[in-house]
Formats: sequence, C-alpha cells, structure tokens
Amino acid sequence: MLEEAPLGGLLLKFSWPALVSMTLSALYSIVDRIYIGQGCGQDAMAGLTLVFPVMMAFGAFGVFAGVGHSAVLSIKLGEGDRASCEKALGELVALKLLFFVTLPPLVFAFLDPVLRWSGGTAVTEGALEMAKTYLRIVLFSHLFSHLAFGLSAAMRSEGAVVQSMMCMIVGFGMNLVLDPVFIFVLDMGVAGAAWATNIAMACSCALALWHYRPGRSVVRLRWRRIGFHGNILAKACGIGLAPALQQVSGSLVNVSLQLAFAHWSADKTSATAQLASLGIFQMVTMFFVMPLMGVQQGLAPVMGYNWGARNYGRVRQALIVGLWVSTAVAAFAALAQVTGASAIVRLFSNGEDSGFVQMAAGDLRVSNCMLWCIGLNVVATTYFQSIGRPRTAIVLSLLRQVICLIPCIWLLPYIANATGICAPATAIWLAMPASDVLACVATVPPFLAHARFLLRAGSRRRVSPGTHPRR
Repeated sequence: MLEEAPLGGLLLKFSWPALVSMTLSALYSIVDRIYIGQGCGQDAMAGLTLVFPVMMAFGAFGVFAGVGHSAVLSIKLGEGDRASCEKALGELVALKLLFFVTLPPLVFAFLDPVLRWSGGTAVTEGALEMAKTYLRIVLFSHLFSHLAFGLSAAMRSEGAVVQSMMCMIVGFGMNLVLDPVFIFVLDMGVAGAAWATNIAMACSCALALWHYRPGRSVVRLRWRRIGFHGNILAKACGIGLAPALQQVSGSLVNVSLQLAFAHWSADKTSATAQLASLGIFQMVTMFFVMPLMGVQQGLAPVMGYNWGARNYGRVRQALIVGLWVSTAVAAFAALAQVTGASAIVRLFSNGEDSGFVQMAAGDLRVSNCMLWCIGLNVVATTYFQSIGRPRTAIVLSLLRQVICLIPCIWLLPYIANATGICAPATAIWLAMPASDVLACVATVPPFLAHARFLLRAGSRRRVSPGTHPRR
C-alpha cells in the first residue's frame, strides 16, 4: 500500500486519523483552559500559562522517543527487517520508563525555582498558587501520556492509523466528561482539571497497550526487546532530535514571551492579563497547528517507507502533495484566527472583563496573521526527518522558534519603545509573524536542492544507496 497505492488517497488514509489524533491531543489542554477560563477566572489562566513551558519540555522527551523510533520503524518495515522493528518498539517503551523515573521527580523537587524562572514573580499570588496546584498533580501522570503518544506513533508507522486515532478519542472523551464534573460539580477548580487529565491519559495508555497484545499488531511488543539497542538508539535519537529540539525551543520561546511581558508590564495585574492572553494564544495556535502536524504524521511513513525502498520518484510526489496540503491547512488556520479572534477569545473568558477580550483578540490577530507561510518549513522538516537526515531537520525546525523568533522577542520591544512606533507589548506579539516569514524564506534553498535530486533520481527505476545526497 505504501509503495503502490494512489498518493492522494494514501495520504488521506494516513493523515485523517493522525489529524484527528493530533487535534484531540491538543484538546486535552484546550478543554482544560476553556473550562478553567469560564469557571476559575483570569488568575487561573495565567497560572496555567506559567506551567505550559514545563509541559512542553516534558513533551519534547516524548517526541524525541516517539517520532525517532516510529521513523526507524517505518524505514525498517520498508527494508523488510522485522527484528529491528521489534527492537525499535521495545526501545521506545524503555525510554518512556526512563523518563518517568528521572524528570518528574526532579521538577517536583525544584518546583518553586522552575516557576520563578518562567515568570512567576511577575504575576499575582493567586495565579502562582494555581500553577503550583496544577503542576504537582499532573507531573507523575506523564508516564501514561508518553506511553500513549509513543505507541500511537508506532501504530501509525505500521499502518494501524485508525487504532492510533482511537487511543486519542478515548482519552479526549474521558477528559471532556470529567472536566466539568470535577471543576464545576465537585468545585475542585484547577485541581479538578489536572485529575481529569490524569484519568484520561491513563485510559489512552491502556488502549494503546491493548493493541500490542500478542497476535494483534504487525510489529510485536516483546518483553525481551524492552531495553536499549545500540544500532537502533543512535539512528532513532538522531531522527527524533529535530522535533524534540523544536519542542524544547517552543518551551524556551514561551519562557521568553513570559519574561518579556513581565519586563514590559507596568504592574502585576497587567502582567497577569498579558500572560492570560498568552495562554489563549498558546491553546488556539495549538488547536489550529495540530491538524498541520497531523498531515505530517500521515506524510512521514509514506516518505520514509519509499525512501527505504529507494523509490525516489514517489518520495518527490509525496513531498509536493504534502506541501500543497500543508499550505492550505496553514492558510485556513491564519484566516480563521484573524477573522474570528473575538469569538475565539470569549470561549476562554467568563465575559466579566470586556477590555481583556478586546486586548486578547487583537493579540491573536497580530501574532498569527502570517501563519499561512509556515507550510514549507514544516513539510521540509518532516521530509528530512523521514529520510534520516537529522542535521538538516534540526536546523529547519529551529529556524522559526529559535533562530528567528527569540531575537525578535527581545529586540522588537526595545526598538518600539525607543521609536514610539507601537507599544512594547504589541512589538512582542509582532515577533511571531516576523519569524514566520523569515523561516519560510530560509527554508527555500535546501527544499529546492532535494526536490531537484528527487526529480533526477526518480527518472531511474532504482538507484544505489551511495547516490543519497549528503545535505
């Protein structure tokens, strides 16, 4: 199917379950924010914004293991090496267990310094306390979430896209039901949202493990394979490093934004309002970008398998189709946020402060007005990950969120303050569209270079491994 099925239908077959899964995974946090915004107020929204960089840093490790090992699994399936596929799956589980016994206890021990470093000193005491409450509860449930997302990625690589989607559907459904019960009926506030997330993630994890019971999955999950295998580990870590660094860079970006707003805000009340607006931006952007990531999850096994099978003409076709689809998804995301900003913000606000709604809607329009141009960068990163070219993928993944964005976050407000062109806070929001454009332009050269290689190689039925480009 990966080698011979019509590309349009194949991409749809692999992408729509991944798209649903990624969107539902985003809705875990979004539903929490909507209920918390309606039931707990602006302090709670700001508190969860303080926690968000920590959650993204944890997510980086999950992506590191999940994306890297699922990409190796796709390539090895294309090569017909089932033993290596089982090793990749077992190593994925081993890395998740290693994470559980290291990072959560470390963060729990240094909870106060972690929140201070992310801007906790600039917000009200109520916002800081809510951040602590939420983080203490969700820290140790990450074993379930990481196993669920990692095994779901492995399912997609072996072609079980519907089963992968069902893991996310079950978890989201549980979260959707439990959130209002815990927050409103039992009056547990942010603690209720945290416990609802924990239970939902445990259900997703249980369903993913059920898929890998003997005789059901294409790739067996064997107890003797759960461990570290040197020949798999290096390759998987190299591939997974790019999206992991992208997640880490996202965490650094959010810390930079929080610290920048804290620096340029007149007082703690203003800083809390800006962080609450930032929290809405984070959730809304995640919701609209996750479908784009879902397309990449469907695209990756098609390109990875055919690269492993030396079918370069099909890789090029998948790359072009992926570019068009990704650009269309990104353009829709930009249009929806620019035209519907006020209605979107009201979902996260109880309506008591109309000034806040107006401010947050303006922030959302400014920050995502150029989101339509990121499709090229996202597809190029997916391509280089899928074919096992991690260094190029790492550079491309860091372009938008680190190389371009972080300098803009810190420089633009100083320029705005010195020249009076706009308010420093507005200049911070303008850093996002500026980085989108810069990253798109910088992605063009490596993308065109590999598109030309694939065009030449695709004219021959089969080429030797030595003809792979070094870029």
